[in-house]
Amino acid sequence: MDHLPVMPEEALAMLAIRPEGVYLDATAGLGGHTAMIAQRLTTGMLIANDQDAESLDMARRNTAEWTKRIRFHQGTFATLPAALAEAGFAKADGLLADLGVSRYQLTDPERGFSFLNDGPLDMRMDRSTGITAADLVNHMPEKALADLIYQLGEERRARKIARAIVRARVLRSTRHLADVVERAVPRTGRLHPATRTFMALRMAVNDEQGELDRLLEIGPELLNSGGRMVAIAFMSIDDRKIKQKFRALGTEGRALVLTKHPLQPGDEEVARNPASRSAKLRALEMKVT
Repeated sequence: MDHLPVMPEEALAMLAIRPEGVYLDATAGLGGHTAMIAQRLTTGMLIANDQDAESLDMARRNTAEWTKRIRFHQGTFATLPAALAEAGFAKADGLLADLGVSRYQLTDPERGFSFLNDGPLDMRMDRSTGITAADLVNHMPEKALADLIYQLGEERRARKIARAIVRARVLRSTRHLADVVERAVPRTGRLHPATRTFMALRMAVNDEQGELDRLLEIGPELLNSGGRMVAIAFMSIDDRKIKQKFRALGTEGRALVLTKHPLQPGDEEVARNPASRSAKLRALEMKVT
């Protein structure tokens, strides 16, 4: 499957890769950024991490040319210290986190991330563990479901949507859920009415906000003096957290924020890869000691 990494040149420039350095790709996905980093290493090493075992298998195939420079690791952000240790390192010279969902996850109906094709209400990044979207929409109390859709999806019509979901139980598939939402809140703009609801459910199923909090706590601690952290966010809720954490590290004198304002993809990239249009890249460099 073709995979276009988002803002690759900007990410690589901000990482300032050294051929002998140690790097962490915290969200390897299908291996787009992974391959580009590995190509620039000689004696260095890259640890490629992802929660999704299936994506990681594809990343291995897509980066087969550089396997000697890459160590693959399946796990959440909380397992990044262990991933580094397993590879024989205490700290890294750079960390990249692309917080987007991969094209594979969105287009494979069996994963349940999208309503474009009918599939099970799953949405788990790691299909070996955890609750599914079906568990949430079929069992969560109406108020809690409305709060989830409003807070994570930033969906103003969350109460009406939650009420419709509860009345329609049991929901059987992604298309069934999308149809229920569309009947409750008809389309008013470019976005399908169920887009924000699906996003909120995916974020809840995978504890994406908790995961980002852990990454922002752990990530800077895993970097060597002068090491760099690059984060690419696609949602305002994520970008705000990254901005606040980076700013706090700068204010404390622990790091230098390299992006006063987030970098965004140019018109040419958006035309080539529409999925990149909402991306915002921020970077920092840990203080040299």
